[in-house]
Amino acid sequence: MSGVETTRVCRELRLRGFRNFSELELVFPPEGVAIIGDNGSGKTNLLEAIYYLEIFRSFRGAPDEQLVRIGEEAFHIRGRFEDLALGDVREIEAAYERRTRRKRVAVNGAVPDRIGDALGGVGAVIFSPSDVAIVAGSPAERRRFLDIVLSLNRPGYLQALQRYRQVLKQRNVMLRDGAPPALLAAWDEGLVEWGARLVAARAEWVAERAEGFARRYEAISGGAAAWLAYDGAIPLPGDGAPPSVTEAAEAFRSELARMAPRERDRGVTLVGPHRDDLAIRFQTLGGEADLRDFGSGGQQRTAAIALRMVEAETIRQSRGRDPIVLLDDIFAELDPGRSRRILELLEAEGHGQAILTAPKASDLEPRQGTLPRWRIAKGEVFT
Repeated sequence: MSGVETTRVCRELRLRGFRNFSELELVFPPEGVAIIGDNGSGKTNLLEAIYYLEIFRSFRGAPDEQLVRIGEEAFHIRGRFEDLALGDVREIEAAYERRTRRKRVAVNGAVPDRIGDALGGVGAVIFSPSDVAIVAGSPAERRRFLDIVLSLNRPGYLQALQRYRQVLKQRNVMLRDGAPPALLAAWDEGLVEWGARLVAARAEWVAERAEGFARRYEAISGGAAAWLAYDGAIPLPGDGAPPSVTEAAEAFRSELARMAPRERDRGVTLVGPHRDDLAIRFQTLGGEADLRDFGSGGQQRTAAIALRMVEAETIRQSRGRDPIVLLDDIFAELDPGRSRRILELLEAEGHGQAILTAPKASDLEPRQGTLPRWRIAKGEVFT
């Protein structure tokens, strides 16, 4: 594929005390595997463990203490990843102890100064039925999606996000305490400096990926149209083109000044990227409408899958390799036509390792059904 130079695969996975797994050691084939099992057998937990090594938290939003197996005091995950072209091997570990609430991360045996320094070491994208919440849920769900994608693939974004949140928290405390405007102004520049970087990065990513989202949505749906747009909380100048950091800062500063009296009355920061949204709209007989409010379940799931596909595209272009594709029973609630078109797109766009879970064997599998099939039951995997 153009722009993709290497392929990294998960070779080995070792789990101890994670979710419903007591002890588990697996060696994955480079092409991937289809894991078949009933609901509750641990299929999603297995994919969650792999993706945990990418973001060091549950993709389902569960706190770390809930990931520890009942009756255990800690969990430990170790993955061994290999670059097939270069022969480079990377071992990533993550552990959490319930009693001390301490998380430990290591890459090739070395503990990073900050966990954020080890993010994105796997290069994976996960497709899950829970992704529908990105489209159907609150704006916070879509901001979280943007923040994860950009933190993993855009240098400097995670630092800007962390610093913005720190300043925002302190500024809100001062607003609640009724701090005078002169004292509050000392925090405004930090809010603007870091917030403008978030605004510029989000707007640029959406502009770059909007066409790809629309094309994939149309292909999966069989011809229907949908659009992606950055719905920023700060009014931006210009013709809709993504702003520079300087332009975003100027707009942010102006809006803060305009909203200052209302913020003092409410005791909370009302302006900034913490109030952004990602607009997802679709074609209707009467024009267009918001997918969150008016889309069907099938339309919302289609949009969520298209979003994950543009996330995979982001990994290919930013890291120069196909992502490891984790597919968690994503066809369960889709009609056969949509399922077939999704697989055709996945096959056409990427050839990285695919790890699929399903409740039963199906013809709808990546690699034309040629993946090895494993079975899973009660936290045990039978290869």
